[in-house]
Amino acid sequence: IRAHAENVSDTTLSTSVGLADVHVSTVEHLMSALWGIGIDNLIVELSAQEVPIMDGSAAPFIYLINTVGIVEQQAAKQFIRIKREIKVTQGDAEASLTPYHGFKAGYTFVADHPVYNRHPKYSELDFSDTSYVDAVSRARSFGLIKELEQAQAINKCRGSSLANAVAIDDFAVLNEGGLRYDDEFVKHKLLDVIGDLYLLGKPILGAFHGHKSGHALNNKLARALLRCEDAWEL
Repeated sequence: IRAHAENVSDTTLSTSVGLADVHVSTVEHLMSALWGIGIDNLIVELSAQEVPIMDGSAAPFIYLINTVGIVEQQAAKQFIRIKREIKVTQGDAEASLTPYHGFKAGYTFVADHPVYNRHPKYSELDFSDTSYVDAVSRARSFGLIKELEQAQAINKCRGSSLANAVAIDDFAVLNEGGLRYDDEFVKHKLLDVIGDLYLLGKPILGAFHGHKSGHALNNKLARALLRCEDAWEL
């Protein structure tokens, strides 16, 4: 299955890609890791229909890939340069790409909860002077304990545990050691965005901004960009 935005088959709580009746779920963390260390030519072989969740972040993938090493190839690296704004909306959520020299991403996390309200809900990072590996890659998936049963009822998050996600009850983070970043919640949203957009097949030169966007809107933005051929160039 080509890892491409047009092959995205499901965006319920994660991003899946599919071809005919074959589907692979939860590709976004691995895709984000590949963007973070500049890999754009890779075959991923799986023994099941889901990418391993690891610890809920992109960091283990980066560590393991760096352990075996990265090969530089002779071909010129290609980028998608944004030439004009592309914006998509869904209710009060929106996601956009605008021209920018380099790549930066900003995200506004919208959720009213005692735990979420104690932590930053906005983050904007310019990756010309910010390390993805240091600032973003360790941010884990997260969720409210009271929402887990509902997710598992639709066959999602069935393997969730404190080893692979940040769990939140009515008042606190349940994981020993707490959060890895004070803004880990919004940083994980950025991690997801980067992975979803890397399904365009090439890194973007431009600026992303998301407000309450999730996997569905991220993919909608990627598909909208591909349709608007005057909005970008290689």
